[in-house]
Amino acid sequence: MAITLSLLRLPILTQKPLHSHSKLPIPSNPTKSCISKDSASNPQPLFHALKSASLPLTALAIPFILDPKDALAVGGEFGILEGRSFALIHPIVMGGLFFYTLWAGYLGWQWRRVRTIQTEINELKKQVKPTPVTPEGTAVEAAPSPVDLKIQQLTEERKELLKGSFKDRHYNAGSILLGFGVFESIFGGVNTWFRTGKLFPGPHLFSGAAITVLWAAAAALVPAMQKGNETARNLHIAFNVLNVLLFVTQIPTGIDIVFKVFEFTTWP
Repeated sequence: MAITLSLLRLPILTQKPLHSHSKLPIPSNPTKSCISKDSASNPQPLFHALKSASLPLTALAIPFILDPKDALAVGGEFGILEGRSFALIHPIVMGGLFFYTLWAGYLGWQWRRVRTIQTEINELKKQVKPTPVTPEGTAVEAAPSPVDLKIQQLTEERKELLKGSFKDRHYNAGSILLGFGVFESIFGGVNTWFRTGKLFPGPHLFSGAAITVLWAAAAALVPAMQKGNETARNLHIAFNVLNVLLFVTQIPTGIDIVFKVFEFTTWP
């Protein structure tokens, strides 16, 4: 565009009319001449010609004017997507998801307790001795044994746990965590590209990718868990424990990135 504008600003030099030495007859009526004296001295036709050619000239000049860096995602063309407000969404949401992960783990552990407590009760019942009876066949009343008291305690505890609906609450929390977690982990990488035009391989990026994979793997084990597969249940727990540990390692690296966001970005 700069080349085109400079061409349009060039002074238009009119040439002096050439003296013709031709012996051809001159038309008797000067008004019917193909080129009049006024049109020869008027620069407007040439100016309009250059102006109409500005678009082709601009198209030819673009490859020489544009900087290849303009193809990156850090030229301001994404507006607020490159700003500080948008960059802070990822750390805020992921911070919330960290505590939500702990909450989902608590719900899952309580639901596991509901299942395991029944197994404990069944094992204790095997230890209960038969109630003694008199020769007449009447049951002899005796003080409850320690085993009986333990069974009674666990039974009451299980009833209270069942009131908490931990199975459904854990399933719902896991579904929310999977959906928002995967979305936000991808969004974090995309937002970094918006701001810098590239990604930065390192502990934060790799740990975040591992966390996303573990979320998906843990969710994939749910159908087998619903069928009573203990191996799937143990793997589900192991994947989520590892997930929490990786999440903890994300905190210091994430805080460091937040400081860089405040250093290299502006509001909004």
